[in-house]
Amino acid sequence: MKQFKKWFCTKQALLLALLMTILTGILNAQRPNIVLIISDDHAFQTISAYGNRQIQTPGIDRLAKEGALFNKAYVTNSICGPSRASILTGTYSHVNGFKDNVSFNFNFNQESFAKVLQTAGYQTAWIGKMHLGDSIPQGLDYYSILPGQGQYYNPDFIQTGNTTRRYQGYVTDIITDEATNWLERRDPAKPFCLVIGHKATHRTWMPALEDLGTYDSISFDLPHDFFDDYKTRKAAAAQDMTIAKTMRMAHDLKIYEQNDSTAIENSVRRMTDEQKKRWFTYYNKIKGDLETKMPKGNALTEWKFQRYMKDYLSTAASLDRNIGKTLDYLDKNGLSKNTIVIYMSDQGFYMGEHGWFDKRFMYEESFRTPMLLRYPGVVRPGTVINDYIMNIDIAPTFIELAGAPIPRRMQGQSFLPLLQSKKYTPRNTLYYHYYENGEHAVSPHFGIRTQRYKLIRFYNKVESWELFDLRKDPHELHNIYDHAKESATVASLKKQLLKEIKRYKDDEAAAIFKRAL
Repeated sequence: MKQFKKWFCTKQALLLALLMTILTGILNAQRPNIVLIISDDHAFQTISAYGNRQIQTPGIDRLAKEGALFNKAYVTNSICGPSRASILTGTYSHVNGFKDNVSFNFNFNQESFAKVLQTAGYQTAWIGKMHLGDSIPQGLDYYSILPGQGQYYNPDFIQTGNTTRRYQGYVTDIITDEATNWLERRDPAKPFCLVIGHKATHRTWMPALEDLGTYDSISFDLPHDFFDDYKTRKAAAAQDMTIAKTMRMAHDLKIYEQNDSTAIENSVRRMTDEQKKRWFTYYNKIKGDLETKMPKGNALTEWKFQRYMKDYLSTAASLDRNIGKTLDYLDKNGLSKNTIVIYMSDQGFYMGEHGWFDKRFMYEESFRTPMLLRYPGVVRPGTVINDYIMNIDIAPTFIELAGAPIPRRMQGQSFLPLLQSKKYTPRNTLYYHYYENGEHAVSPHFGIRTQRYKLIRFYNKVESWELFDLRKDPHELHNIYDHAKESATVASLKKQLLKEIKRYKDDEAAAIFKRAL
C-alpha cells in the first residue's frame, strides 16, 4: 500500500509538472513579443508618414500602413539620456534621478520595464545606444551597447560581462545585425523584449557611405520662421543653437581645411583607408562647390541649411533602410503575428524651424516625438491615434502586455486599452520639465500643454513666462503672456500647471513656481 501511495504521489507530481509546463507554454505563446526601436533626434517632420513630401521613409511608413501612427506623442524632458531613462522607468526625471546628460549617472537599482518583464519570464536584450552613463545595465539577459554617444563608423560596443568589442562598418547596420543575431540565438520557448537603440540621427549626421548624396538633387523648403527674430521670447533669443552662428563648417558640415585633423569627427579618424577615400571624395566636391559660390550673410546661412538637411536626411535614409530590414526579419521568421513593434525617437528635433537645430525646448518640434506601432490582430492597419501619449507610458504598456502588475512608482499610463478599443481615459494635459543649464544656452524650464494653450516657466538663465494660443499660433511665435485680455487664461493655466506639478510630485518645480508668483 505504501509503495502504491508513493507511486501515485510521484505520478501526481509528474502530471502536475507536465501541466505546469503546458500552461507555461500556452501563456508564453499568448503573450506578445516586444520590439522597441528608439532612434536619436529623429524629427517627426522628416518622416513621409507625417506628411513630408520631399523625402520618402518606406521602412518607418510600413508601421503606419500596417499599424498605427501617433500624431500626439510627447516626451517629459527633451534630451537624449533623460528621455531614455523615462522610457525605461515610466517616471519623470526628478523621480528616476537622470535629469541631464552632464551631471548624472543612471541608477539601475530602480524599477524598470526590463526588470519586470525579465521577472515575468521574458528574455530581455538592449542593443545599440543606451546613453545612461557608465553603470552596468540590469534587467537584461543580454546587452551590447555603445559607450556614451558611440561612433558612426567602426564603433565599439560594451557587451554582457562588461567586455568591449570593436566592429568594422556603419553603426546602424551593425546594430541591426546584432539585433537579428540575438533573435537567432535567443530561447524560442520564451517571449522576448528587444530594445534596439540607434545612434542615428544624432549630430554630426553621418550617413552610411552608400547613402552619401541621397538628397543632393533636392532644394529643401526653408521653414517660414527660419529667420525668426524671437521677439517677445527671451529664452529663445538667448539660445545658442542656430544654423547661422552655432553650426560648425568642419565639425557639422564636413568642410575641412586641408590637414586640419583637430576638426575631423572621431568617426572619420577611425575609418579604414577605403572608407576615408569614399568619404573625402564626396565631401571634397561639396567643399569645391562652396568655394565656387562663396555665399555670404543670409545666403551662407541658407547654404548651411541645405547641407544640414542633406546630411541629416541621408543619415535618416540609412536608419530607415535598417528599420525595414528589422521588419523583414520578423516577417520572414514568423514572428510578426505575435510581436508588437514600436518605433519612436527619444525626442523631436529642429530642422531649421526658428533658425535652429538641436532640441531641448518645450516648443512643439522638440517636445513632440514620432511614434508608430504595429500590432497585428489588435491594431487595424492605417490607424491614426490623436490621443496624447507620453514616453513614460511605454513602460506600463509593456508591463500590462506581459500580464504583470505595474509598479505603483511608475507615473505613466498604459495605453494598451486604447489599442484594444477598450475603456480608456485620455490625458487632456501634458507636463514637461527640462533641466540642463548650459548646453546651447537653453534655459531650464517646465510647463504644460493643453489642447489649446501652452504655458512655460523659464528659470535660472532666463526668468520669464511664455503663453501661446496654439490654435491661432501653432508655430509658437507670439508670446501673449503679458496681454491684458489673457489674464484669466493665465490664471486658469497656472492652476492647471500647479495641479500637474503636485500630481507628479515635482518639488523643485513647486518651489520655483511659488517664487515666480
